[in-house]
Amino acid sequence: MNSRISTLALLGSAFVVAACGDPTSANDRMLMSRTNLAAAFETVPVGYTQGQTTYNASGEGEGPMFPGAFGFGLMPGRHGMRGGMFGMGALDMGGGMGPMMGGGLGDDFAGGKGLGGEFGRGRHGDPSAANANCAYDAQTQRATCSTTTLGGLTITRSIAWYDASGAVMTAFDSAKTNTINTKVSVTGQRTRRDSAVSTIDNASDRTVSGLASGSRSHTVNGTARGKEVTVGKDSSGTFTATRVAADTVKNVVVPVADTGRTYPTSGTVIRVMTISVVRTTSTTTSTRREVVTYDGSTSAKMVVTQDGTSKTCTMPLPMGRPTCQ
Repeated sequence: MNSRISTLALLGSAFVVAACGDPTSANDRMLMSRTNLAAAFETVPVGYTQGQTTYNASGEGEGPMFPGAFGFGLMPGRHGMRGGMFGMGALDMGGGMGPMMGGGLGDDFAGGKGLGGEFGRGRHGDPSAANANCAYDAQTQRATCSTTTLGGLTITRSIAWYDASGAVMTAFDSAKTNTINTKVSVTGQRTRRDSAVSTIDNASDRTVSGLASGSRSHTVNGTARGKEVTVGKDSSGTFTATRVAADTVKNVVVPVADTGRTYPTSGTVIRVMTISVVRTTSTTTSTRREVVTYDGSTSAKMVVTQDGTSKTCTMPLPMGRPTCQ
């Protein structure tokens, strides 16, 4: 609640200054413009969580970002300013840094059971494709899954399975499959009632190894990217609002456990998001980067950098909330 009030206060202050002629310096004006973009970091591009990312479903709002508050800036989606670590409320990094992007880390990277206990079980091995109909193609050496649609978006998945020697498998085998590679693409358009059109282009590529019977840990590597471009018109004129997100998971090792909460013991997660609003007479851009490092201890280290300003944080595991210096 305090974070929401603080953010609204910043927006209101910027509005008052603009209305009075803005006597501030160019640097101050840029800072206020970037403050107006901050809320858009609290959600991710539409459809991004349909792929394999370091976010969970709670990180996605009800729709694309768009200019809103006081005729400028960006209004967040459904979770809005309530976002934050694991969806448990806004996490204020101090200095206007705001909460972790997209509502925080997904459970798989903070102490959930998914990658540590449930992955490699059930149909196809990857829970994200458990309900999909997938057919193996000998030419591509991958299984292509049935295409699904969601709110105007087209979602396609494909899976490749490998045994402990690296040989391709034609189907998932809970005893013999050691590695699963899953690729997901999400594309399409959405049109708002005011005729603003958002174009979505997301993709992810994740590999999880160490799945063969007897393995005591899983290793995760992967990349994801998302791009949401909205073209429309509001009271200030025409605009193009763009949000670009990217995730990289490097050698994240998650112990296997059937009970309790297991969390990564080594590896790195890197998340970057850039937001921009282009109008006829102005362009405003803001970038945020979050690097989470696991070192085998009961806490992860996190460095957050937003528009050149950095904070160093410590995140207790499992499922803790970061504290930052």
